[in-house]
Amino acid sequence: MNLIRKQNTRFPSIMDDFFKTNWDIPIPDYSNSTPAVNVKEDDKSFTLQIAAPGVNKDDFQISYENKVMSIEVVKNNENKNDDFTRKEFDYNSFKRSFSIPKSVELSKINASYLNGVLKIKLPKNKEDQLQPKKFIKIK
Repeated sequence: MNLIRKQNTRFPSIMDDFFKTNWDIPIPDYSNSTPAVNVKEDDKSFTLQIAAPGVNKDDFQISYENKVMSIEVVKNNENKNDDFTRKEFDYNSFKRSFSIPKSVELSKINASYLNGVLKIKLPKNKEDQLQPKKFIKIK
């Protein structure tokens, strides 16, 4: 027989520790105003894919200076006075910057926007592209 009543005060704390820790796993800290970006590299180019649904292609400003490329969207919330019963989404301005590698040929960078994804292609210089394997004939 036990006269001391068991206090279960540690259990919620254990559960909080379990669910609120990152367990030393690097988890990116994205906010709702910063779009997700995929970066892909192949032999001939780098490709950036930026998820930006609901943005018009004319709202994007892409610039580069001193080997840094900036992608910016400035949105004016023109319909702030709309009388919504419930409003769960909004479009925000954002700016992302990326370092451009020396191997990129700046004059040939191009961008397209389709189905909510901005795709920017950064072609590599010819000398920086991987060359196919060549065999040398012995004379």
